[in-house]
Amino acid sequence: MRRRELLLLGGGAMIAARALRAQQKAMPVIGWLAGGSSGPNSSSGTVFRQGLSETGYVEGQNVAIEYRSAEDRYDRLPALAADLVDSKVDVIATGGLPLALAAKSATSTIPIVFIIGTDPVELGLVASLARPGGNLTGIAIMATELMPKRFELLSELVPQASVIALLVNANSAMAERIMRDVQEAARAKGVQLHILKAGTEDEIDAAFATLVQLHAGALLVGTDPFFNSRREQLLALASRYPVPAIYGWREIAEAGGLISYRPSLPAIHLQVGIRAGKILKGAKPADLPVEQPTTFELIVNLKTAKALGLTVPQSILARADEVIE
Repeated sequence: MRRRELLLLGGGAMIAARALRAQQKAMPVIGWLAGGSSGPNSSSGTVFRQGLSETGYVEGQNVAIEYRSAEDRYDRLPALAADLVDSKVDVIATGGLPLALAAKSATSTIPIVFIIGTDPVELGLVASLARPGGNLTGIAIMATELMPKRFELLSELVPQASVIALLVNANSAMAERIMRDVQEAARAKGVQLHILKAGTEDEIDAAFATLVQLHAGALLVGTDPFFNSRREQLLALASRYPVPAIYGWREIAEAGGLISYRPSLPAIHLQVGIRAGKILKGAKPADLPVEQPTTFELIVNLKTAKALGLTVPQSILARADEVIE
């Protein structure tokens, strides 16, 4: 073969290779938007990546993840969400109502997979649970709807409590709904309910000091992410002002809280990863139904019960998924 023919053949091969590379889609990118310090090494991040792997995506091999965290400064969420949109990520994965709202405000085209604690239809995030209809889908853990259930558990745990306090974040979009639902549950039980509002660290301190004045026999702590970020403060105050309290986070019960009741978060984060992977494969969020959890965890800390001089009824122990002794 002549040299000229070889050069032409080689040149044609290089052109074909360039054309092939141009046609190949770059590695997809997922934007991870967190309210707290949740990141690559967090338990939620690990389970999320496990869900991704079940759809064939492995971080660093065929998918990249851009992590953004507000570090509990929720005023930063709009800018962080806008930054992910400017980075042209393919999917945004996020958890919590303020984060979902920030992501929704930032884009109407990039798919968003959320975890929120209440009904997304009622909030206008999706058209329906079965057919979301827009660029959002995810998991609705119904934490707000579970508040009356937590009240019933607390009443069963401390049946002698004629006065129970509810701690809510007045800045939460769901505060009114929570207060209304728990008030109805209290009336049904014939229990007096006192509502304590706290949206800052100082207000949490003041709320616990008020418990003594109210002679409250038990405390129901709202599931707002702000309270979860202040778990150490809540535990210290629950010890200083000895009061039986129920929480919405397993981690608080494991760290010394009396009792917690909530859907299984690992199972939820796994599903978020699977959904993000499905979207990368071509599924549309408008057609992916919003799921609700089917697995719930009741955690009881007997060490804390003993410190409070409280006997946990066998009816609760029999239903507990984990008893810490």
